[in-house]
Amino acid sequence: MQWDHPEPFVLDLLVEASAIDHYGHVNNAEYLRWIERASWAHSQALGLGLDDYRALDRAMVVHRHELDYLAPAFENDRLALATWIVACDGRLTLERRFQLLNVDTGRTLLRAQTRFACIELSSGRPKRMPARFVEAYTGARMPLSE
Repeated sequence: MQWDHPEPFVLDLLVEASAIDHYGHVNNAEYLRWIERASWAHSQALGLGLDDYRALDRAMVVHRHELDYLAPAFENDRLALATWIVACDGRLTLERRFQLLNVDTGRTLLRAQTRFACIELSSGRPKRMPARFVEAYTGARMPLSE
């Protein structure tokens, strides 16, 4: 795979019929669902699952999504969605980048980025990241050369 950045966390996907819209390709909202799945899967791989978030009374919630749709995907396409943590201030914010490839053609179908903010689950208010978040997310951060 020709990834934009080294050492991605990758989620393999197979496009199901339920993802197809009235234009005959994957609905744009499905890409956002896949981004959410990849984010959760990567966090879990880093040792932070939903139970950990609840026990720490913290969560990383979406502040902003940017998605660039470059080419369509179709039913039964085999896809690979990569994600990288590219910024974590160790206080309130985290940024991820994403790249979606068609496995068979190698074509990039989507590039995206998401900015997350840390909140206290019990109040919904912004709150500093607990040490466990800082350790996991800054440890996985990939420095950009841009």
